Amino acid sequence: MELSERKKKILQIVVDDYIDTAVPVSSKQISEKYMTGVSSATIRSELSALEELGYLTQLHTSSGRVPSAEAYKLYVSDLMTKDHLSKKELDYIKEIFLQKADNIENVFKNALKVITELTDYTSVAVSSSAVEDKLREIRFFRFREDKALVLIVTDLKLLKDNYITIPKEMTEDGLNEANNLINKLFKDKTFEEICNLEVDFNESFSGYKTIFINVIDALKAYFSSKQDTTLMLEGQDRILKYTDDLDMDKIKNFLSVVTSKDKLLEVLTEDNRELKINVKIGSDGYEKLPKDSSLVTATYSVSGKKIGTYGVIGPSRMDYQKVVAVLENVGRIIESILADK
Repeated sequence: MELSERKKKILQIVVDDYIDTAVPVSSKQISEKYMTGVSSATIRSELSALEELGYLTQLHTSSGRVPSAEAYKLYVSDLMTKDHLSKKELDYIKEIFLQKADNIENVFKNALKVITELTDYTSVAVSSSAVEDKLREIRFFRFREDKALVLIVTDLKLLKDNYITIPKEMTEDGLNEANNLINKLFKDKTFEEICNLEVDFNESFSGYKTIFINVIDALKAYFSSKQDTTLMLEGQDRILKYTDDLDMDKIKNFLSVVTSKDKLLEVLTEDNRELKINVKIGSDGYEKLPKDSSLVTATYSVSGKKIGTYGVIGPSRMDYQKVVAVLENVGRIIESILADK
């Protein structure tokens, strides 16, 4: 059902006031504080309608209303007033990202640091699967007679410190030829595509086969380790600041989620509809999330390629205006940095 403008206005007031005060909102409060031209009886009727529609709940018959999970989601997507970060906050974001932006892992870590510091909530990030990363260039540098340093450049990373064994008798020209051949074979291919390559090396190019196999082994080592560091967290202890919203059992449940990579990864990746801003609330069918907690995430892309999902996890009564403003600004800077690189 499409909400009338008045219902939307009242729902926005309830969510804003409850986030600010943690006190159920009554029709009298709305009439006296926000909508002085509308009678308390009219507002009470609208609140009852919003409750029937599933946007509000009443803890006690005589108490005011509090927002439901549906209300928070509608609030973020359609009702809330966009927040703007201060110049000081924007300068802080830029300063952090200038410190270390030489590879995507550092960009991710900077993102989490900024998000936690500016929102005061636990921040979380999951990078896109490394197996989708495409190889751009490989360069060989002879280190000693039977060893070469390999630099591997993918869409999102420069891989250093990879050494492979090469035939002792291989000349510099031969090494360069092997380098060129492997670049032609591997360029713009994913790890899976490279592993499935079938190349027929004749006897005169047998040394190339050794290099080919060793480069694939180096790639395997990279992609295996990449999977182990997909999930990152910052500020797990921030939940302790919100003991008024979550009792000790819920806080323990929350900590069990954020300390379990499997649980958190499942929450971050399930029902991922590729929305720019996505809200998941524990009381809304997301069983891995504790009730009365919320996960707000943003998906970032560069040149149409999804690079990761970042967000905050905290009480459902969180400052969504601030969270969304931070996520959007951090996202713009991340996309700008990676597009330049």
